[in-house]
Amino acid sequence: MKSVLVVCIGNICRSPMGQALLAQALPGVSVSSAGTGALVGHPADAIAQALMARRGLDLGAHRARQVSPALCRQADLILAMDDAQRRHVEALYPPARGRVFRLGHVAQVDVPDPYRQGQAAFEQALELIDAGVQAWAERIRKIQSSS
Repeated sequence: MKSVLVVCIGNICRSPMGQALLAQALPGVSVSSAGTGALVGHPADAIAQALMARRGLDLGAHRARQVSPALCRQADLILAMDDAQRRHVEALYPPARGRVFRLGHVAQVDVPDPYRQGQAAFEQALELIDAGVQAWAERIRKIQSSS
């Protein structure tokens, strides 16, 4: 497992936070993010940046980008925030089927979009993202150690 793509809608809230946390948890893995309806070129949301800064992670250089077949082709694993995004990625790039999962797959939860909903919504989303990242990082480490 060499590369992971984290997907949400705008690529300014959930997926940048997921990308930063997953990259921290898996230093040898290339982790990137994109959006199904990306606010292309926009920085990460200020609340997302502040929450990540508290954890020592800097989202300052992040700029939103649109998910594409090329990004999907490069990723060994694609993690979406909900089933609608998972289906969108599979429709955009059918060969990705079998490599696209929800970030909350293990807990069987979606990560709700906190965009424009304030600090509490971002904190709730981050809790779910963090749990999903921990579960996937553990799973990826097991795959890496067995290969």
